[in-house]
Amino acid sequence: MTETSSVPLADHVPHDAPGTREIGFAVPARYNASAILFDNLAAGRGARPAVLGPAGHKTYADLCVDAARYGHALRSLGLTPGDRVLLFLDDGPAYPAALFGAMRTGFVPLFINTLTPPDLLQFYLQDSGARIAITETAFIDKFTAAACAGTKLETLIVIDGEASAPVPVRAAASLIASQPTDLPAADTGRDDMAFWMYSSGSTGRPKGIVHLHHDMLYTVKSYSDSILKLTENDICFSAPKIFFAYGVGNSITFPYAAGAASLLMPGQPKPSAIFDAIAHHRPTVFFGLPTLYTALTKAPEAANADLSSLRLSISAAEVLSADVFNGWKALSGLEIVEGLGSTEVLHIYLSNTPQAKKLGAAGQRVPGYEVKLCNPAGETITGAEEGVLWVRGDSNAPCYWNRPDKTAETMRADGWIYTGDRFERDDDGFYFFRGRADDLVKVSGQWVYPLEVERCLADHPAVRECAVMAIEMADRRMTLRAFVSMNDANFDAGTATRRLQDHVKTTLLPYKYPRIVTFLADLPKTGTGKIDRQALLKLPMAE
Repeated sequence: MTETSSVPLADHVPHDAPGTREIGFAVPARYNASAILFDNLAAGRGARPAVLGPAGHKTYADLCVDAARYGHALRSLGLTPGDRVLLFLDDGPAYPAALFGAMRTGFVPLFINTLTPPDLLQFYLQDSGARIAITETAFIDKFTAAACAGTKLETLIVIDGEASAPVPVRAAASLIASQPTDLPAADTGRDDMAFWMYSSGSTGRPKGIVHLHHDMLYTVKSYSDSILKLTENDICFSAPKIFFAYGVGNSITFPYAAGAASLLMPGQPKPSAIFDAIAHHRPTVFFGLPTLYTALTKAPEAANADLSSLRLSISAAEVLSADVFNGWKALSGLEIVEGLGSTEVLHIYLSNTPQAKKLGAAGQRVPGYEVKLCNPAGETITGAEEGVLWVRGDSNAPCYWNRPDKTAETMRADGWIYTGDRFERDDDGFYFFRGRADDLVKVSGQWVYPLEVERCLADHPAVRECAVMAIEMADRRMTLRAFVSMNDANFDAGTATRRLQDHVKTTLLPYKYPRIVTFLADLPKTGTGKIDRQALLKLPMAE
């Protein structure tokens, strides 16, 4: 149906790959991902809740009507199948409505982080060629004249009122009100382009990660059916936002595939707001990140938090510390189930389970995914040796949009994805993250992995959270700089520095200690709740 400007769009994962056979995955040749939502009508769930939360409630029937109207509205603006629609929205009922309405009509929605500044938004608009964007009044100031300049943006749809912008603005309420309430699915193929997400761009300009119509359903049959085991009585609450791969699976794909409800909370996921939402809406499955769980366990509101509705707590992205794991267990009575995934794979492909878990491990292979550890020559490692992880499953993205160079680096032959992550695998099949393949640095003539030092510091009882990074000094030599947040605010920086350095010297090897230690009240975070390492790199050295 559609092609990138540089790479023909095709699913490189064989339809009969071992992972596909393992979970019995099959979809028709003609398939549209909007079925994940709309199939709930045929299943008799029209009156059941689909969306809960402070931004409004919707039944499945309501949400399907809204999605149909958005699809018709986008078509009325002159879009044709394959055209991109940029979604610049916070979590609320309009997000799934616009998303599924666009996909059902054969258009391609783009998930965009609402923290995106205007200059980066201009790149997304220009790179994608999006003619329509959907946003809300809170973010209208991001669509500046500079952001819209040199792009194909024709119309800005605003979901919650009137606004002005450098391009024509249409209020969603009036635009969709008169549209038909039924929308047949477009004649899309299972391997046609369905939606994009952009990489963070931490190592260069962001890459448009293209996903196909069958990819969402594959993550349901692999991760959700194996780990979450949702029923229509569940309520899912994801603190990470919909515009991230982890968030869209948690908030949209998995609950709607099961006929469950999704608790959507706009705004910043502060502990007080999260605790209030859990107490009021009674979700059963909670999705967070290590940094968020840390904030929740240490928040003043934790002492009176009612978490009794939860049956499952999920974490991803970064390794959980014992302190966070035990703190949440003490607070909620639940052990956090940790996993690891990527936007390229769309969701989690290594995971612990409620029945089988090891603290510090990313988990075991999720059914439906093949994983292997390889040496630098690309040869599979079968023993206890450390290697780079490769993963294959039928949710793997086929390419980066208009980036054949980066596509060739990551999307390898027969649908394998080269993750660039180093792991060790134990005898029980649990995988332990050991850093990036490219983060080995030479300090004082000796090779060091910063992550190893970071984990050593994180184990010190005085440390709340930390990050260790290699930096280049004025004389071009490399050294390690540690950024540390302490549990106790009352400490002497000089004494604490020496104690932490001595801890590394005695736990690891003497040359691996961080030469520079910077203390911060809190480490900066990205929109996903991860430590913002790019922001840390910009911090000046102490005089």
